[in-house]
Formats: sequence, C-alpha cells, structure tokens
Amino acid sequence: MSRRGVSPAEIEDTLSLGWPCSDARHGTDCRVYVFDYNDDWEGKHYAEKEVTLYFKYDDAGLVLVTAKTRYGSSFPRG
Repeated sequence: MSRRGVSPAEIEDTLSLGWPCSDARHGTDCRVYVFDYNDDWEGKHYAEKEVTLYFKYDDAGLVLVTAKTRYGSSFPRG
C-alpha cells in the first residue's frame, strides 16, 4: 500500500467513511473516499487524494484485493 501512497489509517477511514462505487466486479465490494492532501507526490503538488478500495469477505473476514489512489483536485464525492 505504501507504493500507492495509502496508509493503514486511510484504509480504515475509506472503509468506514467512504461511499460505495459502481465499478467492482460481481462478488467484490468497493468503497471510495476523498482526502484533503495538500502535499507533493512524485514531484507534483496535489490538493486531494482519492482512495478506492476493492475487497471481499471470506470465512476469515475482510480481504483487501487492491487499492487505487488518484491525486488531483475537485474529485466528486459520494
């Protein structure tokens, strides 16, 4: 997750505060959340960070499949 710039706290916030997204495959859930960022990422300054999580549930509980991160501004909110 650190390669994509997502912290464990942001994962928790996205799961609890984020809104459902519509592009998850059947059997996979998806949540998205926009964070105020106001920092640099790979040499460019960005105002916001959008985190999208794809996950499933199995017998052991939640299984995080992948995370997508986009940096920019004026992302739509759920």
